Amino acid sequence: MKRILSVPLIFAPTVALAHPGHGTGLVAGFFHPFTGADHLLAMTGVGLWAAMLGGRSRWALPATFLGAMTLGGGLAMQTGLGALAAGVEPAILASVIVLGAVVALVLRAPLVLSLPMIGFFGLAHGAAHGLEMEGNGLAFAAAMLCATAMLHGLGLTFGLSLNRVALRLAGAAACLGGLMLAFAG
Repeated sequence: MKRILSVPLIFAPTVALAHPGHGTGLVAGFFHPFTGADHLLAMTGVGLWAAMLGGRSRWALPATFLGAMTLGGGLAMQTGLGALAAGVEPAILASVIVLGAVVALVLRAPLVLSLPMIGFFGLAHGAAHGLEMEGNGLAFAAAMLCATAMLHGLGLTFGLSLNRVALRLAGAAACLGGLMLAFAG
């Protein structure tokens, strides 16, 4: 059993480091969220949690994430964030782990609690990209926001199509993926 569980860990460092540079323009911006496990897991995790919570959360969580991501990217591009920049990557990993855990554990937080958390995670993701942005990042950022919204929608659609057990398993898988990324590097 230990041997079976260790096989995925062999590849984990490769997965964590397989995130290519940002590039510039619409095409690079659109494809960027699809090139890293942290993006895929966090963005679909927002949609999964929105599906689980239902009601206004279905649009409020993704919209809050996108708005905060835009704000975080803009602030990072303008200010560089100084000492706060060191906390961005741990916050991104935390977003993957926490979003997976809240779905796996069926944590039904009210919007007054879930939106600030989603906003914090969106700020972190946006700041990471704003710090690494090359040149005029407007086209890149706009396309990346569109792709992020699509991943939120994918998670939402997937979450709405699953039964409760399967939704919890999807959350647990995302949480496990985040833990693998955290301990791979």
